[in-house]
Amino acid sequence: MSTSKIALLTGGSRGLGKDMALKLAQQGIDVILTYRSQQAEAAAVVAAIEALGRRAVALPLNAADLSTFDVFYAQVTTMLANTFGTDRFDFLINNAGTSLSAPIAETTEAQFDEMLNVHFKGVYFLTQKALPFLRDGGRIVNISTVSARSSFAGFSAYGSMKGAVEVFTRYLALELGPRNIAANVLAPGAVFGGGAMPDSPEMRAWVAQITALGRTAEPDDIGGIVAFLCTDAARWLNGQRLEATGGVML
Repeated sequence: MSTSKIALLTGGSRGLGKDMALKLAQQGIDVILTYRSQQAEAAAVVAAIEALGRRAVALPLNAADLSTFDVFYAQVTTMLANTFGTDRFDFLINNAGTSLSAPIAETTEAQFDEMLNVHFKGVYFLTQKALPFLRDGGRIVNISTVSARSSFAGFSAYGSMKGAVEVFTRYLALELGPRNIAANVLAPGAVFGGGAMPDSPEMRAWVAQITALGRTAEPDDIGGIVAFLCTDAARWLNGQRLEATGGVML
């Protein structure tokens, strides 16, 4: 049986997720990462992790389509056995998602449902189905956003779903406490560099202006915090929201 710790990371082919995957590997953690459509990019992340001396696999997953979750976990079961020599993983990082910018008056039901499915309903039930695979003493890290604390015009649906995830995380921490599983939220601000955040010089300048540290974030600013939350040094953090924004709108 494998003695290495293993993380299941959703949305690991680019941007924030890619950096999380690499930082986890640098901590000596093996990685199962998911991608929605960027198979080549996901394969490149797997190769980079293997170059660090860790094991990794990439599996397709649409985190908004709950009907695919049973098939996905059947694939996880196979990969755990064949690649890692185990039937459990240690860390679940719910990172997959996309963004939406639309005023409340113009947000459609379809847009609302998309945000609901990928950012809350998908996270809820993907986590529920992960519980039999998650080793006692493990960790759950749910990725939220500064938009759940501060309001930015156009992000009502996105921010609301992330706010729901933050409440859900506290319930996870409570109910999984008897299994010694800690659950926490990491809430980045706007992160540029290949992710879902719209990128333009004007957007970067505005974000830098409202950030105490005076610059925009890159994926490299966030991935190491996720890796830290999966270390023994973070074992007593539970049910908490950690914001990693460089000080946005303080």
